[in-house]
Amino acid sequence: MNRTSLRRGMVPGIAALALVLTGCSAANESGSASDGGLAGTLNGGGASSQEAAQNAWRAGYQGLHSDVTVNYDPTGSGGGRENFTSGGFAFAGSDSYLTDDEGELSAAEQRCAGDPIEIPNYVSPIAVVFNVEGVDELNLTPDAIAGIFNGTITRWNDPAIAASNEGVTLPDATITAVHRSDESGTTGNFTHYLSAVAKKAWPHGEVESWPIKAGEGANGTSGVVSAVTNGKNTIGYADASQAGDLGTVNVQVGDDFVGPTAEAAAKILEVSPRVEGRADSSLTFELDYTTGEAGTYPIVLTSYLMACPTYEDGTTADLVKGYLTYVLSDEGQKAAADTAGSAPLPAGLAAEAQALVDGIKAR
Repeated sequence: MNRTSLRRGMVPGIAALALVLTGCSAANESGSASDGGLAGTLNGGGASSQEAAQNAWRAGYQGLHSDVTVNYDPTGSGGGRENFTSGGFAFAGSDSYLTDDEGELSAAEQRCAGDPIEIPNYVSPIAVVFNVEGVDELNLTPDAIAGIFNGTITRWNDPAIAASNEGVTLPDATITAVHRSDESGTTGNFTHYLSAVAKKAWPHGEVESWPIKAGEGANGTSGVVSAVTNGKNTIGYADASQAGDLGTVNVQVGDDFVGPTAEAAAKILEVSPRVEGRADSSLTFELDYTTGEAGTYPIVLTSYLMACPTYEDGTTADLVKGYLTYVLSDEGQKAAADTAGSAPLPAGLAAEAQALVDGIKAR
């Protein structure tokens, strides 16, 4: 599959800018640990969809290493990749892997003095969240979802919605479709799904920056959730871990409608191929959004962590290696599952990723 994501350079947010100004030299400040273990500050950032999981990982890892501070700035996938390739972040989280559509992969290779490491850290469903008066459960076909976000289906009682919701009283009300206003890997995965399964209803392809004026924009995952929650007759898309009390759409897969559970999302890796032509250090997937496999939830993201195989100093290398090892551990994967509702990586894939992390060292 050809990726057509728009990945324009982002201006880091205030928090990210502060990190760059105060810790950019190596994204770490070393010290001497009282227990003889790791010490220092590790700065990373990126996908806001990872925020809940990152908070759990940071707390768990810092609990084991009292002299280590891990910062994660949820500036968005695009901001994470940009700050990683420029050297502002020692590691980054992204809901899309690196490509050279806009030179990001080459920039990462230059920064890392070699092929960057890209490893999945979890699989998570992207929930289509809604807040519709009097509606507790909602089934939608791919074409209906695409039409809503394309602005061609504008009323909640439209026949395209009513047909899959027999017995549900849908209001004769205007749909407010909320999308991400920032460059977003979640948007990239969501529009990739739409372009794969409903190309006529969604003719805009896979994009990380929202391509049309229809709907309402909101910044970050939390912004979308807030807009849907505080609005009326609203719908949006967000990492399922942050859906809160909002309703979540059951999406048509084959003859069934499947909800965004971690177990259903994890099944997509079983039917999805690896990205062709990648370096051995890149464990990336082309998700099969068109699968008809029973019980599979198709709107998902495989969230990635990006790091270098070598760093200029040993402290940076040790901190990145230690933190990523915790993320991939059984304890780390359980923490993300409990906190963020994500699906843990299959054991074989986690072991493959750990082998890459084990090789991180100083130049």
